[in-house]
Amino acid sequence: MGVFDFLKGKGNEPKDKNAVLTNPVNGKVVPIDEVDDPVFSQKMMGDGFGVVPSDGDIFSPGSGKVVSVFPTQHAVGLELDNGVEVLVHIGIDTVELEGGPFDTLVKEGDTVTAETKISTVDLEGLKAAGKENTVIVVFTNMDQVDNYDLSTTGETQKGAEIGTVSSK
Repeated sequence: MGVFDFLKGKGNEPKDKNAVLTNPVNGKVVPIDEVDDPVFSQKMMGDGFGVVPSDGDIFSPGSGKVVSVFPTQHAVGLELDNGVEVLVHIGIDTVELEGGPFDTLVKEGDTVTAETKISTVDLEGLKAAGKENTVIVVFTNMDQVDNYDLSTTGETQKGAEIGTVSSK
């Protein structure tokens, strides 16, 4: 440890580099490459997973803090306790709905856990608007991700452990 490491932010690293990922919504968990949107399925924004929801209650996929809430309410940005940044994106091409069927329940700076409901979505409203309802969870700072493992796919309950992500 150097004398000036405090100036470089050293010592502020997360204590635990591993984070447990939980299913943020009741439904069918799928690998990111099966999401019906090329920006996400080709991992242009990062790796992650999707969930085809069976209800409209969206929870945090892990413990951390809210770093951004999109004005259109279709997405929430989180930073997990281990420093990995997560985008929870509700539906496909839903930014066009300008908030319509969404209700974001958190604000920037809020602390969240897997038990924190971050948003609700009217699934019938999405269907009426001709939008797919897949909830997409993507890690947006992949340069800080050491390892990601999606260990559970298929029909899964909200809050179930489905994988891990570790930071460098």
